[in-house]
Amino acid sequence: MSKVIYKNLNSSPILAVGGSGVWLEDATGKRYLDTCGGVAVSSLGHGHPRIAAALEREAKKLAWAHAGSFTTAAAEELAERLVAASGGLARAQFLSGGSEVMELAMKIAYQYQCERGLPDKSVFISRQQSYHGSTLGTLSISGNPQRQSVFGRLFAPAEFVSPCYAYRDQQPDESQEQYATRLADELDARIRSLGSENVAAFFAETVVGSTNGAVPAVPGYFRKIKAVCERHDVLLILDEVMAGMGRTGQLFAYADDGIVPDMVAVGKGLAAGYMPISALLISDRIHSVMARGSGVLGNGQTHVNHPLACAIALEVQQVIVEEDLLKQVRQRGEQLRAWLRESLADLDIVGDVRGRGLFVGVEFVESRATKAPFRSGGAYAAALKQEALQRGLLIYPGSGTVQGTQGNHVLFAPPFITSEGELGQMVERFSAVVRAVAY
Repeated sequence: MSKVIYKNLNSSPILAVGGSGVWLEDATGKRYLDTCGGVAVSSLGHGHPRIAAALEREAKKLAWAHAGSFTTAAAEELAERLVAASGGLARAQFLSGGSEVMELAMKIAYQYQCERGLPDKSVFISRQQSYHGSTLGTLSISGNPQRQSVFGRLFAPAEFVSPCYAYRDQQPDESQEQYATRLADELDARIRSLGSENVAAFFAETVVGSTNGAVPAVPGYFRKIKAVCERHDVLLILDEVMAGMGRTGQLFAYADDGIVPDMVAVGKGLAAGYMPISALLISDRIHSVMARGSGVLGNGQTHVNHPLACAIALEVQQVIVEEDLLKQVRQRGEQLRAWLRESLADLDIVGDVRGRGLFVGVEFVESRATKAPFRSGGAYAAALKQEALQRGLLIYPGSGTVQGTQGNHVLFAPPFITSEGELGQMVERFSAVVRAVAY
């Protein structure tokens, strides 16, 4: 019996022993084609020679250094690179995971308001069907009932508005412009009802990830949302822990939305899974207020700006640029969506194929005509996963796609290095999986 605590307390996962590119291998020698990068993490796949060499080289230099006393060239250069690509943000701090940097964003948002002499600006607004992390703080702004589970009574209060989920919520007689305006008006009304003097920040995933499967906002939505936030002196904080670092075909997903937020959190793809690292980028306005005020960031964690993690993340980002992988992500993404639509066209239970870049969702329905959420819930997601494993395919299925309680989807987030042939195999095997699972 394993002494490791797993998410499923009554079973043990497959023992992985190796990987190469987009393939993983278990202890029996069986190989698995990875359609999802684990959970949108393994953007460069496994065994990348440059990253392996960097790990060996950098591990000989410095194991760890206290960020309160030391900085390193890797941390400085990585911050410079990300800030330069951000379109207008000014500073970055590196932590170990997405929940940590989203929690940091919450803390900075409130500290910033306090440093301005506005401690009553303490309310956070988020969106229904969002997910921002697994700490108690980040769960409190996650509009995902499944993830919140039994912990609700422990949360600080938060407010929620509608998601931007055009497939389900845009009215038949409503243009994208009108739909975006309606959602912006809803946020505006919520802030007014709470009192703008009480609202600190609005949080959103630029492209919603695991909660309902790669849902991008309609064009113009985030420009309207940012205008509302600016009108009410409310910070706009974007969660790109999943969608960022090239996953959508842009280093920062918000580049396609024509805005720059006040803060952005990135994580999973920052070091392509080779090291645990995440980052929060903030504007100069926020940094300057705190620097001129207390001069101290009210947050401290062991692995802040970890030297080895920063060095490996820097190497990953250099590989992405030098191998022109963002262009490949955009090309492969178009192929993946087109091939999925073609392969699944005859299945009435496949309602929508959507996404940006290599961040793609397939939503299941009772029928395309009604869009009624698929009824089988978690049991169907589990059956898809098991059938896929039997066929040597790793997939990322989800349930609670609609309002956190109904429906199913599968999220695709394959490595950026996926070849055209491997992408074709993913689609072929996935189509076979869907057809094999009774519904």
